Amino acid sequence: MNIKIMMLLLGLIGCAPLPKVDSQAGSSSAIEHNPGKLRTDLTDAIVRSSQHADSSLTEEMLFDFLLAETALQRDRLDISAESYARLARITRDARIAERAADIALRAQQPALAQEAIDLWVTLEPQSQSAHQAAVILFVDVGQLNRARPHLEKLLASQPDVVGKSFMQINKLLSRHPDKQEALTLVRQLARSYDKLPEAHFAVSQAAWAADQPKLASNAMQKALKLRPEWEMAAIHQGRILQKLDNPAAINFYKRYLDQYSKANDLRIAYIRALMENKKFSLAREQFHQLESENTSSPDIALAIGLLSAELNDYGNAERYFKKALELGFEDTNSVNFNLGRIYETSQRNREAMNSYRRVTGGERYIPAQIRYAFLLAGQDGLTPARQHLQTVRYLDEEQRMQLILSEAQLLREQGANLEAYDLLSTQLDETPQQPEILYDRALIAEKLGKLDALEQDLRKLIELKPDSAHAYNALGYSLADRGLRLPEALSLIQKAIELSPDDPYIMDSLGWAYYRMGNLKKGLNYLNTAFAARPDPEIAAHFGELLWMNGRTEEAKQIWQSALDSHPGNEVLQDTMKRFIP
Repeated sequence: MNIKIMMLLLGLIGCAPLPKVDSQAGSSSAIEHNPGKLRTDLTDAIVRSSQHADSSLTEEMLFDFLLAETALQRDRLDISAESYARLARITRDARIAERAADIALRAQQPALAQEAIDLWVTLEPQSQSAHQAAVILFVDVGQLNRARPHLEKLLASQPDVVGKSFMQINKLLSRHPDKQEALTLVRQLARSYDKLPEAHFAVSQAAWAADQPKLASNAMQKALKLRPEWEMAAIHQGRILQKLDNPAAINFYKRYLDQYSKANDLRIAYIRALMENKKFSLAREQFHQLESENTSSPDIALAIGLLSAELNDYGNAERYFKKALELGFEDTNSVNFNLGRIYETSQRNREAMNSYRRVTGGERYIPAQIRYAFLLAGQDGLTPARQHLQTVRYLDEEQRMQLILSEAQLLREQGANLEAYDLLSTQLDETPQQPEILYDRALIAEKLGKLDALEQDLRKLIELKPDSAHAYNALGYSLADRGLRLPEALSLIQKAIELSPDDPYIMDSLGWAYYRMGNLKKGLNYLNTAFAARPDPEIAAHFGELLWMNGRTEEAKQIWQSALDSHPGNEVLQDTMKRFIP
């Protein structure tokens, strides 16, 4: 009996694929659906694995094996991981250690995974899969010093693809929070590959992530010295130089194009840099050269269209988007979406709707259907627009939430706040821990005067997402605006500014809170900074009010009027002006 058990166990481990655990599936196992399947699989395994016979197997080992496999089928990865870990310790079989490591990693049990991987590497020191598993584990648990020897082993064992491996290293390390430590590791790995351009490229990327642009630039220079025609490296070098010294970046792009005039992607990066530096005439020259050298390229036509749209040159943008379609650009959905945006910006709503309707799939499908619904609401009213959103197909929960939030926004924009509130409440009854839904319902609750509901939703959101700066800000601002619990309001907004220090809307809230507490000087300083960063109409309303209260009435009037000219329908701005200007 023991011989047969060993045959069975090793046969299943060696031949049966690891079942994929589907989080959407029920808890019932495949055995329950097909009781005879297990017996058939066992019989086949015995035949296939007779060479692995060993009479030392105990019934306890068989029990662990069956428990592990049954637990796996029932989505109990924790039990399966523990059972396979015991089997690996007892059998010291590399295949069982591999399976134990795989399941422990999937179960997010690092201690068990480390034990199984250490055994696996000991038993099969040349196994690339074992070293890869070790790297994944040690990166995930933040032990880069322990990942290093396994990475070195992998790089040395694959000389034909070592360049590709270096190009993947920073993607692997992107989850590690200490970017300086990641940079140190990449530099250590690259030391043995000084003649490999990809090694210097990897160092440059790691240095960039660690906010060391000078080191990033020096490393990329070495990569380009080894491979001068490497366009991707040149594009990255240009972006690094833009952070260090914009004129140097412009000169770098120009010199590179003088030598490699067919580097179209780099020319596009050059055009973008020229536009950011407001060198529009030079940018247009590059546009013309790009077009003249690539008259039949749909990719270049699309790129020129996108860059033209960034320049607010909507006529040229439309022309090149259409040209991209004529030349057979593969992703027609993306082009039609961009055409729709151009038409909408130009207030050609009928043409915009037609373009959005032609977006039938891909990443732009949901955004296109949402824009179509908003235009439809303006043309035919709320009912058909809502019906359209409710019939749009979606692929996952994230897209479904996007459609519900858009329907609520549509209702808000049409003044139907109570209907929007009810819509989001119905959704929260089904899925009560949806942060985006909670936040939107809180904003609508404020408009409806449901202040208790607003506070309840925002506090629940903070509990779910303690790093949500917008939740702290919204709650703090709501209290400050009503003059309630001002020290608490200030504390909430200060927490928001810690989480998102450059957000002008949070600076606006902070200035407003200080104003409500009687500190006009501090309030004015924060509102001045907020308005300079974002001349939003509501920030303008607050900024103007503090200027007025500081005796600078003419400045306040100018700011209000300028904001009103750009946003004639803003209620907060209108109400503020009515309070101060008869």
